[in-house]
Amino acid sequence: MSNNIDDYILQGIHGQKQTKPDERRKFLGTLRERIVIALTQSQIREDGIYPQVEKALKNNGKAHLYLNGNMNYEELSKYTKLASKYKVEYTMVTNKDYNSEIGLALAHDYAIDKEEIYVKKEVPIKKAPKKKKGFFSLFSRRR
Repeated sequence: MSNNIDDYILQGIHGQKQTKPDERRKFLGTLRERIVIALTQSQIREDGIYPQVEKALKNNGKAHLYLNGNMNYEELSKYTKLASKYKVEYTMVTNKDYNSEIGLALAHDYAIDKEEIYVKKEVPIKKAPKKKKGFFSLFSRRR
């Protein structure tokens, strides 16, 4: 009985025990076995959007998108807009003690054990729409 009380007190002080805390830190609070697709921070910083991520968001509406909150929001916003477009909930995960190399992870709340979750860098990416540069862009010569 005293073990239960001690466990209860420790849980109140330190929070609930988690399985695989190192894995959860790396994968933005979720487990590897639940992930559909993941991008590194450097992949998110590239221009454009990975079409594989868009397809995964479209096909996994019940999944949850985890974004690395240690990154600039401007870099992540193209993926938050996609998540909103496909009605996929997302969370910005900020860990002040550990900055994961993972920038984005789309995951279910159950294990799917997908063999390959990482997108290869050599895959061509779909360009994000460019913003007009202002009034004078109307008069620029197109070739």
